[in-house]
Amino acid sequence: MSKSILLLIFALFCINCSSDLKEPAPAQTETIYFPPLSDTTWETKSIESLGWKQSAVQPLLDYLELKHSKGFIILVNGRIVMENYFKGHDAATNWYWASAGKTLTATMTGIAQQENLININNKVSQYIGTGWTSAPIAKENLITCKNLLTMTSGLDDTTDDVSPSALTYTADAGTRWAYHNVYVKLQDVIVQASGQTWNTYFNTKLRDKIGMNGTWFTSGNNSVYSSTTRSMARFGLLILNKGKWENDVILNESYFNEATNTSQNINLGYGYLWWLNGKANYHLPQSQTTFQGSIIPTAPNDMFMALGKNDQKIYVVPSKKMVVIRMGDVADNVNLALSDFDEMLWTKISALYQ
Repeated sequence: MSKSILLLIFALFCINCSSDLKEPAPAQTETIYFPPLSDTTWETKSIESLGWKQSAVQPLLDYLELKHSKGFIILVNGRIVMENYFKGHDAATNWYWASAGKTLTATMTGIAQQENLININNKVSQYIGTGWTSAPIAKENLITCKNLLTMTSGLDDTTDDVSPSALTYTADAGTRWAYHNVYVKLQDVIVQASGQTWNTYFNTKLRDKIGMNGTWFTSGNNSVYSSTTRSMARFGLLILNKGKWENDVILNESYFNEATNTSQNINLGYGYLWWLNGKANYHLPQSQTTFQGSIIPTAPNDMFMALGKNDQKIYVVPSKKMVVIRMGDVADNVNLALSDFDEMLWTKISALYQ
């Protein structure tokens, strides 16, 4: 046998050996689960099957009960890992979302845009007419739907009143971040653009498509949603899956990405009515102070959140394919959307898997 043939055989042998030594392909990631539109069944997953620590469950439950919680759910890949109720609350009980429901309005705004009913870069007065504020007309016309989504309307934020007389000029739109109920004007925009009532449009385009229950009601100057804890979890699951429910695109991914990333350069921790963890700095409601670091240092950096008064919470963690829901009464005496409750709660939650 010639030397060249021997070298060829040796080379082929080495290639085969190299192929045999390759690491096996990773196991296919578990697919995300969507519960049926009826709430009667919902797949579960045990703490043990995830490799989490059973010993960390009771300290978490004790803390939740101590802090006046009513409903609590953890989903991983859509399956229920923990579902607990306290103080007479149960799976059938509705509870208010408070400002956590702002994210519902943000989602509906995206849906209206993808249906070509609105463009968020257009001025608000294009849809609801001029005179919806007391600002000079030139200043009012600077305010776009996107400014309402990002809390950069420039309108006075010292009152929650959204009547025209209370919506006075403070700064040019886009130059100042201030948490304000004026975002509810987006609902008026959608009503005018769609020719439908807010409830009809919301129920048809979002609620019924993902099997939520619940209703809107008016509280003061705000529009508040109320539902079961599981319905809140369904919305969190939709958002975890970037706006898709199974194969049904409820919200397009482009808008979803805009909504869940920094939306302006003043408050890095804010998207389109979503709070964003893990940014270099952030602002809080009723404050013009810039705070350095992550909003919730004990939580994953990629987490984004719907935060409501009295500690109504939707936490979405893409890296862990996890949604966490908390409903209940105020945890502490602090009545803002964010309190030190979040930091300690995430210390308890992360103890499950660390």
